[in-house]
Amino acid sequence: MKKTLARWLDSDVGYSFRTSPVAIGAALIALVCVVCAVFAGWVSPHNPFDLATLELSDARLPPAWSAEGSAKYLLGTDDQGRDILSAVIYGARISLIVGLVSVVLSVVVGVVLGLLAGFFGGWLDSFLMRVCDVMLSFPPILVALLIAGVGRALFPGAHESLAFGVLIISISLTGWVQYARTVRGSTLVERNKEYVQAARVTGVAPMRIMLRHVLPNVMGPVMVLATIQVATAIITEATLSFLGVGVPPTSPSLGTLISIGNQYLFSGEWWITVFPGLMLVLIALSVNLLGDWLRDALNPRLR
Repeated sequence: MKKTLARWLDSDVGYSFRTSPVAIGAALIALVCVVCAVFAGWVSPHNPFDLATLELSDARLPPAWSAEGSAKYLLGTDDQGRDILSAVIYGARISLIVGLVSVVLSVVVGVVLGLLAGFFGGWLDSFLMRVCDVMLSFPPILVALLIAGVGRALFPGAHESLAFGVLIISISLTGWVQYARTVRGSTLVERNKEYVQAARVTGVAPMRIMLRHVLPNVMGPVMVLATIQVATAIITEATLSFLGVGVPPTSPSLGTLISIGNQYLFSGEWWITVFPGLMLVLIALSVNLLGDWLRDALNPRLR
């Protein structure tokens, strides 16, 4: 493990990371957010979703540094007496899970279809690209709203896991298009190079050529795009939850918390919506900065 890390730090990408304060800062912020979200049960001071521990008498308390605040609730409480800090940590975990899983699903579908379209060409390429054109003609948030709304209408009393599945599919349905077009364009270039032609002449199966020779050489742009799309998927999930068609109310994400706090924003209880919003901004900003650094680090013209 240590040798692998040392080898990575000595590589061009590792050197670029070590000499970029922005990348290091963004990585630290993202790491803190991820660690807090993964270990929410140990990091958060309270369990905001345990109804037995909620006290309505503590509802809408301001942050601890305010005159009416309580040291028990560092960032205050919401309308149900839930600790805002704990709710933000648990909400970030849900947002990260939905964002990461939807991006992984989009990458798998997009890379497979892009490889097939670029390597074989012909009618398969034309058909898949026309499907991509149709998908790109609709705003992603509109497609996600449609799928999430249809899923809720078909399964009104669905279990939480099914509701999460519908939400992930609704986000992934438009996300795969960008990966498919990116991989298809790179595959069109790679399939005509000498190493691919040599593999064909020696009788290597097309599937093996795609997986062992072409795929590793087209994954650079996919990694950059996937990193940036994580932030986009998290924001899309927050938007859907804010509109009421995202995750179930019993497991609120950052978007749901922002939606709840928005009702009290102009009555003076600003902390209910501001702190979940700041958490969402931190996650999205750190991931986007990491994506920008990775794009520059993998670009041979900038080395």
